[in-house]
Amino acid sequence: MTAAVLPIHELRGIRRAARERFDLLGFPTTKNEDWKYTNLAPFLKLLRVPTETAAPVDLTGAPFADLGCPRLVFVDGRFAPELSSAPAGVKAGSLRETLDSGGAGQVGRYADFENNALVALNTASFENGAFVEIGNGCVLDSPIHLLFVATGGAAYPRNLILAGRDSQATIVETYLGLGDEPSFTCAVTELVAGDGSVIGHLKLQDETRRALHWGMLRVEQGASSSVTSHNIALGAGLARNEIAAVLAGEGAECTLKGLYVATGRQHIDNYTTLDHAREHCTSHELYKGILDGASHGVFHGRIIVRPEAQKTDAIQRNKNLLLSREAVIHTKPQLEIYADDVRCTHGATVGQVDQEAVFYLRSRGIGLEEARSLLTVAFTSEILGSIPIEAIGLRLASALAGRLSGAGS
Repeated sequence: MTAAVLPIHELRGIRRAARERFDLLGFPTTKNEDWKYTNLAPFLKLLRVPTETAAPVDLTGAPFADLGCPRLVFVDGRFAPELSSAPAGVKAGSLRETLDSGGAGQVGRYADFENNALVALNTASFENGAFVEIGNGCVLDSPIHLLFVATGGAAYPRNLILAGRDSQATIVETYLGLGDEPSFTCAVTELVAGDGSVIGHLKLQDETRRALHWGMLRVEQGASSSVTSHNIALGAGLARNEIAAVLAGEGAECTLKGLYVATGRQHIDNYTTLDHAREHCTSHELYKGILDGASHGVFHGRIIVRPEAQKTDAIQRNKNLLLSREAVIHTKPQLEIYADDVRCTHGATVGQVDQEAVFYLRSRGIGLEEARSLLTVAFTSEILGSIPIEAIGLRLASALAGRLSGAGS
């Protein structure tokens, strides 16, 4: 799959149209049904002009900054080549440089800004991001790490990932916050999976509590392709993750797995759409939430089955664990089926730590808080254990054990 040439005047036209659309739509409010439980207003003060150059940062010891694989690093939306190492065997680097050389022509073709104000804002405002092109039949043994560091102000990363026919690769997107300054991240990733490709995607968000994070992953799948997405949300004062996957080729398979962990007064919102557009496609979705303190969680998952999508097999589940009386979860699994030969199920559960299991562990000499922590971390194992990069799963499990050591008290 080769990136087409996008004339600079066409890109300018797209950005101008996106700006006009954002000016018309404005920031979403709670009057919008899809944003009913998420209020951006207290965080809009974070919208400051991006800095002209990337601020110098020290990533030594930063969690999840070094995964032992090639990485492209962006600081406050700006490419930091001195911190980056190019992966071998693929085209990967700065999206801005690729656009300036006439490549990356598929930018803006998939993430729809007509009906999404924040996609419009990103399209109008992005300065840079990552470009990754994986050739036909290319099989990558090592993941490609896209690292985005927020130190303050506003950043609008734009990423384009093109996976060619029968290719295999894993992409990791990490969003970290450093320092005490408020920040706003508005990120869009367009992932195009060619026919027969097998692509793993992991997004890890661990920004500071003074951060507002919004991110969109837009997936376009070809025939017989397989995409597996893991979305791990731990940080930010307010975070909203949107995923829109279109199974556009016959026999495509998509798996979405998510874990959101909120404490204090954090607010984490997940909005997913799996759009079955062709027949014989399969999707599996499992999102789990852990909420402590006075935190809020939102899950809204949509499965759409188009009239042409006969023989669809789709499963959607959302499970939530509340660790305090003040924690709140709003969950809305949703099916929209326009075909008659399908198998689709969905469901949601909300519960607390199993007291019988706590009693059992305490009877074996384990303290109350440690028992609760063990059971809470065990709740995440179905998600973390399926992450294809074992080292990341182990790091996340260790980090969660530390953060949740006092959960339930």
